[in-house]
Amino acid sequence: MAAVLTALLAAILTVCGAQCPTPADLKPTNGTRLCAQLYTEDSVYYDRCCAGDSLAVLPGSDVPYMPPGWAGKVSSLVVGTRCELTVWSRVGKEGNSKRFTAGAVPRLQEVRRGLFRTWNDAIRSYYCKCN
Repeated sequence: MAAVLTALLAAILTVCGAQCPTPADLKPTNGTRLCAQLYTEDSVYYDRCCAGDSLAVLPGSDVPYMPPGWAGKVSSLVVGTRCELTVWSRVGKEGNSKRFTAGAVPRLQEVRRGLFRTWNDAIRSYYCKCN
């Protein structure tokens, strides 16, 4: 019984986070490099994070105003290898800011923004750079 539970737990942990790509996988179909990928959906189940609509962020993107339909919609993100994404909670790169380095953040509601808030659905502008 213990062996079955251990195997089941290992299978669950393998699936968790599987929906989010790895930082090295951030390449569109034409093979160019992406700085980050933003997603509109997350879930309490990590294997369902990084879902919904996605926004590809190119290296050097300096966006003081989110594209139409994206302001306050980002719930998950992945930052590419050797890249850094800085986000702001207000348009024009104002308000609270947060810097994300290479890796996946499947649930922005787990990332604190001040004392009582999180970064879930809070991104209104961003800047992304890669080395």
